[in-house]
Amino acid sequence: MKFRVLIEQDEDGIFVATVPELPGCISQGKTRGEAISNIKDAIQGYLVSLKKHNEPIPPSIMEEMVEVNA
Repeated sequence: MKFRVLIEQDEDGIFVATVPELPGCISQGKTRGEAISNIKDAIQGYLVSLKKHNEPIPPSIMEEMVEVNA
């Protein structure tokens, strides 16, 4: 399965990764690579929890890029 992951660097330089399709699924790392590795583990745990509780995997969020004049 593939999930969209958003990565932002916070004010302390820590990389924070979130998964919009999985509310509350968040992790972090000192580097971008570490954040990606950690969020993969978080996603796995999230999916195991959904399965354990017989809950469906939320549908993907549709995304569209739009251009505006600024």
